[in-house]
Amino acid sequence: MLLLRHLERIGRRFRAPALTLGNFDGVHRGHQEILRRLVTTAHTAGSDAVALTFHPHPAAVLAPDRAPRLITDWRTRVEHIAALGVDAIIVQRFTPAFSQISADDFVRRFLVSGLGVRTVVVGHRVSFGHHRTGNAETLQRLGHECGFGVEVVGPIEVDNILVSSSAVRDAISGGNLSRALRLLGHLPSIAGRVVHGRHRGRQLGFPTANLRVHGLALPPDGVYAVRARLDNSTQLGVANLGLRPTFAEHERSLEVHLLDFDGDLYGKRVEVDFVHQLRGEMKFPGPDALMAAIARDIAEARRVLEATTPRA
Repeated sequence: MLLLRHLERIGRRFRAPALTLGNFDGVHRGHQEILRRLVTTAHTAGSDAVALTFHPHPAAVLAPDRAPRLITDWRTRVEHIAALGVDAIIVQRFTPAFSQISADDFVRRFLVSGLGVRTVVVGHRVSFGHHRTGNAETLQRLGHECGFGVEVVGPIEVDNILVSSSAVRDAISGGNLSRALRLLGHLPSIAGRVVHGRHRGRQLGFPTANLRVHGLALPPDGVYAVRARLDNSTQLGVANLGLRPTFAEHERSLEVHLLDFDGDLYGKRVEVDFVHQLRGEMKFPGPDALMAAIARDIAEARRVLEATTPRA
């Protein structure tokens, strides 16, 4: 699988490509259906399956005060897309200048002249181009004019809910992890590199891996049973998400204690799946009470994780 950047630098390196485009935040079940259709269509025709996505999120560039919190960071998004069998992923840097390109010019300049697309597969709510004026109908019109086919996928519903990134964010922020799982097809997660914290967990006898959570879609503050993936292995764990009120701190963070693990995690990339909320965040009268609560949390997390399997 090729990972490429910047449409202008790529040229016609693909075999009669079939292409999809979108932000694909979360790579939820709707996105998965689009990507599977893309791969099937491309490989049946002997073509390359190419996914085009954008970073940063367009709203973060054009309206940062209203930008949605991301379900997945860009690297996790790429990993989920790649797992569905595409031949190449193009990550296009989204800038104010790029946002000024009209929908028609975007298609003619980049997709037709640049990549030579033969087929475009998109979701029914796709939008692109200046002021998001491009949509599925725009692609169908330009496909007729420029000689490429268009397949439109969706809508996709799960439990009578229209699958969308907004619906996933609502489920996560509302603490409905089971609904988020059904909409995503995988557990909601946070990924990042482990950074140094205040080392309070180690001082209490429960060393933790600290992950930055700024800008990400998060469940309510509290303690969670989690699964953590690192170095091609999966570890069981318990995590605290929040402000650590016992110590009167003010920066939200995610601290993960891995069960039965002894190793150096600093600088490693870890993806943490939220399996089940054990309790809300609480303020304790002191370190001793906190240590006793953590011990109970670990025992309950172990029970929950050993009794469950990560399936949709």
